Amino acid sequence: MKKVVPLLLLLIVGAAGGALAHRQLLASERDNDTGALRLHGSVDVRDAQLAFFGQERIREVLVEEGDRVAAGQLLARLHRERLDAEVANVAARIRAQQAVVDRLEHGTRPEQIAQARAEVAAAGVQVANAKRVIERVTTTADSGASSAQDVDDAKARLDVAEAELEVRRQALALAIAGPRAEDRAQAAATLEALRAEDALLQRRVADSELHAPAAGVIRTRILEPGEMAAPERPVFTLALTDPKWVRAYVPEPDLGRVVEGARATVRSDSFGGKAYDGWVGSISPIAEFTPKTVETSELRTRLVYEVRVFVRDPDDELPLGMPVTVDLVEAKGEGGK
Repeated sequence: MKKVVPLLLLLIVGAAGGALAHRQLLASERDNDTGALRLHGSVDVRDAQLAFFGQERIREVLVEEGDRVAAGQLLARLHRERLDAEVANVAARIRAQQAVVDRLEHGTRPEQIAQARAEVAAAGVQVANAKRVIERVTTTADSGASSAQDVDDAKARLDVAEAELEVRRQALALAIAGPRAEDRAQAAATLEALRAEDALLQRRVADSELHAPAAGVIRTRILEPGEMAAPERPVFTLALTDPKWVRAYVPEPDLGRVVEGARATVRSDSFGGKAYDGWVGSISPIAEFTPKTVETSELRTRLVYEVRVFVRDPDDELPLGMPVTVDLVEAKGEGGK
């Protein structure tokens, strides 16, 4: 019994020493020489599913899987024969309506006004002649050379001539006044509607080409020429290479030392410790157990919080899934101070 007690004491002291050494080791792994909080994680890549806005058959696909593309680069085109016909039709209607608007804006031509004046003058001559006929018929009616019917007929012709003169005068007034403001407004509105229709068609023409929204690498080529494209059917999966982001996990005791926007330095053993600039993009508000696929300096049963650290990798040296080390340069001190 006396031999057992020293043995138990020796085991207890050894366990305590081992626990202390383990905690010191964890602390040394958690904080590097500069005092920055050190995390371990793996590179992840954001994907963009690229699809056409319209529905039509694909005419040509211009890139292959693995191709590096620049922002705005043309990736694929749709057939647009029917669309081009619609564009031509609207363009012709716009030209015709523009001619109508120009005619109404310019008003009556001087030649038309001169013609209207001449017609007024001719109608005035007819009125004057009708009046002279009445005078002659009235004079001869007193001597019995003309009948009362002849007088009535002469007066009727005068009435007709005077009415025709009034019609010509009103036509002259309309020619001088020009088109009504309402007619000009209607023609202008019709032209505007046609131009809006043309703008929509031009938007559809632009949508018949698929461009890269950002620089990246084509991960998958899903559709081929001849297949029907639609907004819900992606043509490519584009891996956005800059910025990439690292999925890392912070142990619960160190959570207070991490803030969104904090500067970070990302390193990989594959490139001799080369540093990549980064920053903390987001911190998960939900705790979880450490995933088995991530190596951390804490026990597996500890609660951790996922942290997304964006990293600049313009040369695309960090592939998907690569394990990296993250030093949070601006992490707060112990206890969140």
